[in-house]
Amino acid sequence: MTISRRDLIVSAAAAVGSAAARKLTAQLSTESPMFHPPSSATAPSPTFPRKQDFAIPAGLTYINGAYTHPMPIVSANAMRKYAEARSSFQTDDATSGTISAGVKAGFAALINAKPSEIAFIPNTSTGENLVVNGLEIAEHSSRGINVVTDALHFDGSILNLKLLEQTRGLDLRIVMPRDNGSRIDLRDMEKAIDSKTRLVEVSLVAMYNGFQHDLKAVCDLAHANGAYVYADIIQAAGATPIDVKATGVDFAACASFKWLMADFGLGFLYAKEELLDRVIHRSVRGYHSSRDIVTHFLPYDPPAPTPFTWELGHDASAFFETGSNAWGPMNALAQSLPYLSELGVANIEAWRQPMLARLRTEMPRLGFTPVTPNGTRSALITFTFTDRAPVVEKLRKANVNARVGPNFIRLSPSVYNDMADIERLLAALA
Repeated sequence: MTISRRDLIVSAAAAVGSAAARKLTAQLSTESPMFHPPSSATAPSPTFPRKQDFAIPAGLTYINGAYTHPMPIVSANAMRKYAEARSSFQTDDATSGTISAGVKAGFAALINAKPSEIAFIPNTSTGENLVVNGLEIAEHSSRGINVVTDALHFDGSILNLKLLEQTRGLDLRIVMPRDNGSRIDLRDMEKAIDSKTRLVEVSLVAMYNGFQHDLKAVCDLAHANGAYVYADIIQAAGATPIDVKATGVDFAACASFKWLMADFGLGFLYAKEELLDRVIHRSVRGYHSSRDIVTHFLPYDPPAPTPFTWELGHDASAFFETGSNAWGPMNALAQSLPYLSELGVANIEAWRQPMLARLRTEMPRLGFTPVTPNGTRSALITFTFTDRAPVVEKLRKANVNARVGPNFIRLSPSVYNDMADIERLLAALA
């Protein structure tokens, strides 16, 4: 049974944010523009499960983090405090540059990027559109370039590319999965990519079944042919270790309402700094484009031969941000990003492995067929079946929340789950 996203958003919202953001900003190294989180060798190991950190209703077993992840209580409190501040015009602390800089630095650290390579975006699809438009895919379509993606990539992104195929004549190549739709073979990607490929688009972790690309291998293949790589990382960021430098990915985007444990309306776009303006161009413009816009026609303005002067910025914010960002989710992220840093994404990944292994072993005995490849360590596992109605009813009666599609069930345990939750699900489906 899948409850609505609205039901899952913790009531109201909030914004302590400032203290956590100052903590994140203080962590930035003054020696290097790149922040590196503490080594796992020195950081204490966290304890799991983290049930006490969430306000999941008593009696509900929630194994659906890949759909919408609950906020930690600290993030919900932060958003609530922000809402209270907004109602009383006392938002200076909750809408400060300290918070936004800290959040940007925190996300950059999570994926091993520089803060200057990160831009705020309202959602993942906006990030994908900014990359496609900035690379001028539509304009280059008439010159014989092609774009390669795969059928397990996010369907909204595929729709964007399909519309360019229909309206602008884009040569779009969609690699089909093997093994009953469960995985993309790199050899099939290799057949599709050639010297005219401008962009390769993939989901690092497929939302359907958790299939995880070897992103470095995809990037090596694309770069060898002169192409660039965009990765949708919404089902990975916060749940699966990501290193954009080690993989070589050129662009990546995600929202924050899934494994980043924040809310709708704010996400991140990563763009490799050496590509800005050289390869990817500005497709949107606004007040973030310039560090400072100066007027020269008002009383006491400095004189100039023109009414406005400005200097364009050259970081990711200046290329991709336009207007105001969503401060409610920003304050939630100011709490959830330090929380994720303290837990450690590698520790989160390790915690769920026994639960996923148990599901892989036991679900087939109940008549469900796995379509997630063996060895997958991502946060979700999917099984197919033929009759949906009984599955939905059994989960409803047991008060178990999982993603049930027309012919599949997707299970995605998180830090608040334990083996007892898995056994409760299995008992419900028996």
